[in-house]
Amino acid sequence: MTSPVYFWNLRASVKAPYPERIRRLLDRTGFAESVDDGELTAVKIHFGERGVTSHVQPLMLKPILDFLTKAGARPFLTDASTLYVGQRGEAVSHAMQAALHGFDPLLLGAPVIIADGLKGASQEALPVRGGKRISKAFIAADIANADLFVSVNHAKGHELAGFGGALKNIGMGSASKQGKMQQHVSTGPMVVIDKCKGCGACVAMCAAKALTLADSPDGKGKKILLDQSRCIGCGACFLACKHEGLVINWQTDVTAFLERMMEYAAAVLQPRTKPCLHISFVTCVTPDCDCMGFSDACICPDVGILASLDPVAIDQASIDLINKAEPLWPSHLPKGLKAGDDKLRALRPHLPEDFGLGYAEALGLGTRAYELIAL
Repeated sequence: MTSPVYFWNLRASVKAPYPERIRRLLDRTGFAESVDDGELTAVKIHFGERGVTSHVQPLMLKPILDFLTKAGARPFLTDASTLYVGQRGEAVSHAMQAALHGFDPLLLGAPVIIADGLKGASQEALPVRGGKRISKAFIAADIANADLFVSVNHAKGHELAGFGGALKNIGMGSASKQGKMQQHVSTGPMVVIDKCKGCGACVAMCAAKALTLADSPDGKGKKILLDQSRCIGCGACFLACKHEGLVINWQTDVTAFLERMMEYAAAVLQPRTKPCLHISFVTCVTPDCDCMGFSDACICPDVGILASLDPVAIDQASIDLINKAEPLWPSHLPKGLKAGDDKLRALRPHLPEDFGLGYAEALGLGTRAYELIAL
């Protein structure tokens, strides 16, 4: 059994410009038929860290939002706060970053709502059916509570997951701070004692009472002590610390990480009784995530835009199209690759060949077998 993935190769004309092509693409999915008037629709997107230029641009998003509104939905643009401290670590800075990148509700017809609240703690604990790593996932509340769910994805490489598409956007992107922590590591933060100033801001933030101040062994004031047995991995201390005294330990088993990420995607998608729509831009295909603070040279030409009701199928199709395309240099790609070679694993050969999609398929999120249907 295959899933249909609808594809537009970016060719346009005076009679069929970009907005018309997008409307036709989304019409083919049949998603509009499942929409009831007034349904609050979470449109999960990455607004791009400051310095990034390759994220999905607001101009590209407008016809998608118009399509949803015409179908009767009430869309809102959304993301959840980051675990690391940057421009998107809490809702105020995150909303400002979205505004700086042009996501203006008066122009787009949809507001920006940061789904996990002011400091990343507004969440719903949702069950994961069939998972082997996680039984309960912490999902940003406004995504969990939305009537409908749409993911708008930028297909690209990723420094940890290897590939960032629909399932990465949904699983990692929809998680609260505690959920992101649960996916990345099984223990609490790492203390960098030399950078700790002993200010106590993280102690006041720690609801689990896992952090305390104690006299430094060198007699130079107070320093942080972490009780790992009490830590619940909520990630609030990262936001509180302004001196990098508490950092994320990124060292993790990649296969286990990918499985946890897919289980988080399952927590978002499994409870939904109506179809979810997934739209992937296989354009500006950079080697790294839009969280990096810069956009490196693309590894292949722009390929097109995909739409499907199956997140596994759309990710597999995106990967296949990236690999089928001609490689570009100068880029981060190693020399000597040809069209058809695996570009993403050439960048990160330690990653599993399927980037976790086989496990997503086993969780019932979709199928890797797809039919690519060109517009």
